[in-house]
Amino acid sequence: MKIAGLVDLQVNGYRGVSFSDPGLTEEGFAGSCRDLSGAATSAFLPTIVTSGREVYERNLPLMARVMGREEFAGRVLGIHVEGPFISAAEGARGAHDLRHICPPDVEFLKRILEWGGGCVRMLTVAAELEGVESLIEYAVGAGVTVSLGHQMAGPEALGRAAAAGAKALTHLGNGVPAVVGRHENPIWAGLAHDGLSAMLITDGHHLPGTLIQTFVRAKGVERVNVTSDASPIAGLLPGRYDTLNNPVVLDETGRLYNPQTGYLVGSSAGMIDCMNYLAGLGLLSVEEMEQVGFYNPLRLIGMEAEAVRPMREVFYDEARGRFEFGEQL
Repeated sequence: MKIAGLVDLQVNGYRGVSFSDPGLTEEGFAGSCRDLSGAATSAFLPTIVTSGREVYERNLPLMARVMGREEFAGRVLGIHVEGPFISAAEGARGAHDLRHICPPDVEFLKRILEWGGGCVRMLTVAAELEGVESLIEYAVGAGVTVSLGHQMAGPEALGRAAAAGAKALTHLGNGVPAVVGRHENPIWAGLAHDGLSAMLITDGHHLPGTLIQTFVRAKGVERVNVTSDASPIAGLLPGRYDTLNNPVVLDETGRLYNPQTGYLVGSSAGMIDCMNYLAGLGLLSVEEMEQVGFYNPLRLIGMEAEAVRPMREVFYDEARGRFEFGEQL
């Protein structure tokens, strides 16, 4: 059964190339985008995580130039800027570099959007930060979808951020400390807010199957978006690496983590891997999986299905219960 495709709203890098690397090159970025389009997804948002000002100033224009090439039209849909306006709390910041996390700054955001050359399509911020509502309003006014993540926000802060224009929750269930209050925490608050859709990392490591089931039931299929949160280590063999300013271990199961903190550092999976883990849970029909893996992500960033131009067709093999790529188009 052919489906429309797979759209990933957060890809931090692929096969050894980090989109936040101060040494990123145009051909390195282009090669990574080609590899990803041919092996893991139909279309995606390359993501730059919390970085120093000089990295935004250098990498965003570089990425925008490459995205302007005809070969990436309909495949690289825009840039996701995750941070730097996120929580500095241990656990909540995840693998983000504490040195570069900063409070909401509309003037800095203006520069980020300028450096992105009109290609920034999504921004992740923490809802509880003082002044974040003005930043959200500016971003939304500039045509950027705002998602809330790497935060310790309660229901009141989420409500204010949503009222300012935020639409989603970046990888709900992750980007929080390992131990939180059992009744009052950002996960429950996010689940309870009907105006915020949820991005879920369904790689089999970030969230257990029972939690994915609970999230899908709470949010409803129409408010769920599957994402990979692929690390620059995605697509590489198991081993020890350094990525995103973290020492990491990629073990035989695909789990990618910092051995010093125990926290995950993105995923080693591509979008098709995440969709196949989801398929194995037996929660959704093929049509519903197509919705959470293609139509919902596009709707969240304000794009139509016709805008996607996949490199390869995507099929669902009903006999095997998994998604597969077809021949190159």
